[in-house]
Amino acid sequence: MSERLPHEKGFHISWDQIHRDSRALAWRLDGKGPDDGAWKAVVAITRGGMAPAMIVSRELDIRTVDTISVKSYYSGGGAQDKQREAQVLKSPDADLMGDGEGILIVDDLVDSGKTLELVRQMYPKAHFATVYAKPAGEPMVDTFITGVSQDTWIFFPWDMALQYVEPYRGTD
Repeated sequence: MSERLPHEKGFHISWDQIHRDSRALAWRLDGKGPDDGAWKAVVAITRGGMAPAMIVSRELDIRTVDTISVKSYYSGGGAQDKQREAQVLKSPDADLMGDGEGILIVDDLVDSGKTLELVRQMYPKAHFATVYAKPAGEPMVDTFITGVSQDTWIFFPWDMALQYVEPYRGTD
C-alpha cells in the first residue's frame, strides 16, 4: 500500500466548526482558573492559536490577551510542510507571564507536542489548552476538545480557499 497524501486522510474544519469547538473549549475552561476560577490572561500561540484564543477570551470575558510566536514548521516546497525544532520568535509581556500562574495558553492543535513543550518550559505553571490534539502531543496539553489520529492532516479554514471543483463524473 502506498503512503497517503495529506488530503487523503484530511479533517476539514470550517469557520463555523472552529468557532463551535473554541466555544466548547471556553466552556470547559470556565471557572478552572487559579484565582477563584478566573484567568489573568489568554496567550495565543501564533498563528493558529489566534482565532481560538480570541473566541475563548470573549466567552470567558478575559480582556488581557497577548501572543507568543513559535515557529516549528517550514515550507519544504513539497506536498506538505515539514516540522523542525521549535523556536520562539516573540515572547509575551514578561511582567504579565511570570512562571505562567493564572495564564491560559491557547493553540489550535497539538501535533507532536514540540511547540507546547518549549512554551511549557518557559511558563511551567500556565494552563495549556488546544482545540484539537493528536496522540503524540496529548501529554503536553492540559485541556483539549477533539482528538484526531496522528496521521490525520487538519485543514484549518485560514489555510483554505473556496474554489470551483470539476464534477466527479465530468462536465456534461
